[in-house]
Amino acid sequence: MGKGSYKKLQGSQNFRQRLILSTLSATPIIIKDIRANDMFPGLRLHEVSLLRLLEKISDDCVVKINETGTMVQYKPGTLMGGRHLVHYCGESRAIGYFLEPLLVLGLFSKKPLSIRLKGITNDSKDPSVDTFRSTTLPLLKQFGVPSEGLELKIESRGAPPHGGGDVLLSVPNIQTLTAVTWIDEGMVKRIRGVTFSTRVSSQFENTMIHAARGIFNHLLPDVHIFTDHKAGPQAGNSPGYGISLVAETTSGCFISADTAVSHARVEDGGVEDEKAELMSPEDVGEQIASVLLQEIEQGGVVDTTHQGLLFLLCALCGQDVSKIRVGKLIPHGIEVLRLIRDFLGVKFVIKPDPSTGTVILKCVGSGLKNLSRKSS
Repeated sequence: MGKGSYKKLQGSQNFRQRLILSTLSATPIIIKDIRANDMFPGLRLHEVSLLRLLEKISDDCVVKINETGTMVQYKPGTLMGGRHLVHYCGESRAIGYFLEPLLVLGLFSKKPLSIRLKGITNDSKDPSVDTFRSTTLPLLKQFGVPSEGLELKIESRGAPPHGGGDVLLSVPNIQTLTAVTWIDEGMVKRIRGVTFSTRVSSQFENTMIHAARGIFNHLLPDVHIFTDHKAGPQAGNSPGYGISLVAETTSGCFISADTAVSHARVEDGGVEDEKAELMSPEDVGEQIASVLLQEIEQGGVVDTTHQGLLFLLCALCGQDVSKIRVGKLIPHGIEVLRLIRDFLGVKFVIKPDPSTGTVILKCVGSGLKNLSRKSS
């Protein structure tokens, strides 16, 4: 691609993955028709916030947004990383929305990244910060990311609609990712989890744990769910409660499921009904235990929320063959595979395995090296 040529994309879908791939492959992009026919056209608050975040962690990147917000021009710069950065994520999406891009881009920065994110820590839409800590970070270690310097500290919680949470993310920078052969999902050996409650009775947590354990105790003995009741300034600005569960298998895979319950956000244009009755903690515990069991039943080395990230990491590996197994391919996973093909030129060989109902994918990594990192 020439210096002046921009890759043209359309629509609002997969905004984060497009930006990640554009940045890593140093391909400038123009995205047109972003919700052009909506009642509220253009970029949402969290998408603008994500662009501002990219400006914070990179040098010399150019973002232009037209007046209606339906077109974005993005020219990636050099990923710098840096410490003591602070970013306010807003209240339209949870911090989980911003963590995935930060994680991938932080690995390929010039300096290690340490950033404080403020906003909503747990909601029902994005992966919670607990899941991130228990599942996403171990996923990176499979690809040879060192565990020192890789952590997420939850300083205070924030539930929708007013947030008030505060987390500290540290990501080391690496030279290159190592390819994986990861097709054995193993058997579940233990289930761990954490519940949280802010500005409600801490009894809610015990009820959720009791309900979830009621399902798991028939299946395996090693189930521990910890409580995390926050009070005072650490509890954020809104009442809420929720639970994040993770199943660890004998071969070192982590399968997760999480949810949170709180009052609806108002600025969604009233999409979520303002129900006065929230789901009872007992139902939350049962529901999330069932969701986790469904994820385990599907098979594969990661759960459905981590499919896109897994494919992305495989495509960014050194020029070596990666082989992975996932449950059924979800639409988002397929979209990510297409974007990887368009930006990095990496194609996956997809082979269904009818005996287990899973899918095996193979690819040769793009050999992305972190050239800006000072080699020690």
